[in-house]
Amino acid sequence: MKAEEAKYRELYAELEKYEESGIDILIDGCLASPFQIVTAYMMKEEGTYMRDYVLNPEGNIESLAFTNINECINDYSQAEITP
Repeated sequence: MKAEEAKYRELYAELEKYEESGIDILIDGCLASPFQIVTAYMMKEEGTYMRDYVLNPEGNIESLAFTNINECINDYSQAEITP
């Protein structure tokens, strides 16, 4: 098994545990399955994703959000140069 493939299998297994625990998983603000997240990671040309854990008041993970930081950077840069 290639190292890259092992990394994706490990990510999938981790996300599957979150999903089984009832934790919402989002990508760019939309609910997503572990498979969809791993697929996005595998297609790196579409972006780089930042992981954000949303905690409830007790400090437990309530949701896990993945945000394409390339899109955020591009949106921010464009807003700066727009008169």
